[in-house]
Amino acid sequence: MPELLAIDVIYALPDKQQLVKLQLPAGSTVRQAIDASGLLQKHPEIDLARNKIGIFGKLSKADAVLRDQDRVEIYRPLIADPKEVRKQRAAEGKVMKKGAGEGE
Repeated sequence: MPELLAIDVIYALPDKQQLVKLQLPAGSTVRQAIDASGLLQKHPEIDLARNKIGIFGKLSKADAVLRDQDRVEIYRPLIADPKEVRKQRAAEGKVMKKGAGEGE
């Protein structure tokens, strides 16, 4: 009898998280877990050529073999470049600091 793995597949939306619990045969891959989860049918915006995937927050390839209790994650593309956002925050912070302490 083949060993079964307990796998969670997660797709995080801005307002909620979709979690699918699966039992897959040993030797299953990340891609097989995503296919078995039904999330690709439920969320047609997922494009595995563009969306990054990972296991427990670490980027992974679709052909990576899963271990028992793994959590497969499908990531949404970033809307804003994190470096640009940090630059904007830093610039806003400098403007605010210049005005601080005046009038005391």
